[in-house]
Amino acid sequence: MAHTALEGNPVRLSGELPAVGDQAPDFRLVDKDLADRSLADFAGKKKLLNIVPSLDTGVCATSTKKFNAAMADKSGAVALVISADLPFAMGRFCDAEGIDKVMGLSMMRSRNFAKDYGVLIEDGPLAGITARAVVVLDANDKVVYRQLVPEITQEPDYDAALAAL
Repeated sequence: MAHTALEGNPVRLSGELPAVGDQAPDFRLVDKDLADRSLADFAGKKKLLNIVPSLDTGVCATSTKKFNAAMADKSGAVALVISADLPFAMGRFCDAEGIDKVMGLSMMRSRNFAKDYGVLIEDGPLAGITARAVVVLDANDKVVYRQLVPEITQEPDYDAALAAL
């Protein structure tokens, strides 16, 4: 079972991120139009999963904006920001911030994604939402990069994630 921290306080997670070389667990998440999305919807593309607690926080917003800017020259790839936020809120955020290269996906119907990817926070004030992590998948949904950010209030390693993409 993995751990992260929130302002220096240990936070217990539901499991471990999938290992590099593993086949990524499939998922069922909800897009801004309330449609279910799975890995099959992005078949044949490399995928950057920007897993965040909530777009209502500064670090989550910043990471989404930075990945959005970086995706402009990444043909054959898709970036997804995944959180417990409702699709409506994610859509408003993306519209207000001009996010057009990152798709927001919500866990509103199920926490299975967070459990399957080992990022569900199990205790503390953020219990029930996700820790901050980045997972990069190749076009065949194999994990080629993963980072569980050790302190939820810190940004991920953008350069390493984008290099893996």
